Amino acid sequence: MTRVGQSRVPSIADVAALAAVSHQTVSRVVNGNPNVREQTRLRVDAAIAELGYRPNPAARALARGRGDLIGVVASTTTLFGPASMRSAVELSALQHGYGVTVASVDESDREGLTGAVNRLLDMRVRGIVAIAAMPASLRVMDALPAGFPLVLLDGDRFLDTATAGVDQVRGAELATQHLLDAGHDTVWHVAGPLESFDARDRVTGWQDTLMRAGREIPPPLNGNWTARSGYEAGRMLSRMKDVSAVFAGNDQMALGLIRSLAESGIRCPEDVSIVGFDDIPECAYFSPPLTTIYQDFQEVARRAMEWLIAHVEERPAPGLERVEPRLVERASVSHVDS
Repeated sequence: MTRVGQSRVPSIADVAALAAVSHQTVSRVVNGNPNVREQTRLRVDAAIAELGYRPNPAARALARGRGDLIGVVASTTTLFGPASMRSAVELSALQHGYGVTVASVDESDREGLTGAVNRLLDMRVRGIVAIAAMPASLRVMDALPAGFPLVLLDGDRFLDTATAGVDQVRGAELATQHLLDAGHDTVWHVAGPLESFDARDRVTGWQDTLMRAGREIPPPLNGNWTARSGYEAGRMLSRMKDVSAVFAGNDQMALGLIRSLAESGIRCPEDVSIVGFDDIPECAYFSPPLTTIYQDFQEVARRAMEWLIAHVEERPAPGLERVEPRLVERASVSHVDS
């Protein structure tokens, strides 16, 4: 029998021997089974404390006939938003006492998405979080049994499926209105890829804000979230003398835009004011430091996980209201003299 100070990790059999009960009784005590006499429970608890026994979570899960695992279907992209969402989900699940297993796939690969879901189901996950930034990623729903707990992150806001995320439309409204309030006649937009739900919502927020203000709505310039695409948009905008304000669909595109304009002798913010989106850690070190829209990915993950685990544990679930974004003012916007 193992005693404190011995090198071998104490087992459930050691606890049973010290408490003079069967290992099944120890298992019932550890798993909170009510069908154990109080005197026996106290004896087992005393043996656990004396030996320093630590129950194996995996063994406990198997004893209950399930695993305490949440599956995550995520894109292979390294873009700031999806990558931040994924890490926030993992942290939130662990805080709720659940392990996480991640299946990374190419969102455009239908068979890959189906295979990822099947692998997670084979691992007996209790529920699935899918980071669904593109329409193709919604195919994950087709591979799941009816009623299986699923929550989408960054999905289409018009879907009936449970979806958590930041209010992208509101974020674009904040960015655009900030530039209008600085005195600019209108605001140009460097948008993300057309197939992205976030990009579509940011375009909507930008257009709606200009429309409400009675301002001209310029044609959006489409990028692909990369600094390179922002740079290319900047080359086009540098040839337009009436451009004084630009809302970039994310911070990386804003970075490329600033560089491109600078190469054409156009200063930010003296000549062109720029607002980005995401508030990546590097924003404060851009030249100039970038005004942008902050997304609280930790709060998105918390709400999503609380909803999912409530369904997993078959109890009332909280609502999934979109998280409010926030404008972070720095030095990339200048006020226009009236």
